[in-house]
Amino acid sequence: MSAALPPFPKPEETVGPPELLRLGTGFEEDEPCLRADAARNRARLLEAAGRLVAEHGAAAVTMEAVAAAASVGKGTVFRRFGDRTGLLMALLDHSEKKFQAALLSGPPPLGPGAPPVERLRAFGCAMLRRSVDELELQLAAEPSAERRYTSPPRRFLRGHVALLLRQAAPDADSELLSHTLLAYLDAALVHHLTAQCGVPSERLRDGWLDLVARVTRTECPA
Repeated sequence: MSAALPPFPKPEETVGPPELLRLGTGFEEDEPCLRADAARNRARLLEAAGRLVAEHGAAAVTMEAVAAAASVGKGTVFRRFGDRTGLLMALLDHSEKKFQAALLSGPPPLGPGAPPVERLRAFGCAMLRRSVDELELQLAAEPSAERRYTSPPRRFLRGHVALLLRQAAPDADSELLSHTLLAYLDAALVHHLTAQCGVPSERLRDGWLDLVARVTRTECPA
């Protein structure tokens, strides 16, 4: 008979509220010192880039297209982000920070104040909506295999799911199950199911709600 697997290591205890984790674009070191107008310009450029991704896909995000969408000169975009790669990384960083802020301090059920099962449901539904809206961008920024599970955004999201699982199902192995639940929301899987298999996003959402109900032994909402 094979030996039993060793216990999963317990996560380190954290003190105080979790901090927002950033992807790091290489252009944020001067951000605290940005003039108010420069900060507004940067936000306007990122919002314009986000609209282009949502409407036309990541391939449509060029320095020229973003400048035109934001009604600024092309040189402004180059000065702010350096090149297209810097722009895409800044855009993903911007989206990640907004999502993390919603988890930490936004209204319930995505943010604090709702029961953990409701927050798990809302988390997955929000992740699926985000993946559908930003799918090409997320796929383009997919970490390499050795960094896929150790990148700061991934660690933040997995820690959030593990925390909710510990509250909703105290007797479960929340560390392993958090990886399992996040695997359902993986951008590459969402792309395969929606683009290659034709699965409608509503079915993915229903599948997430069913998965949470089974893991937490609760009723699936109608």
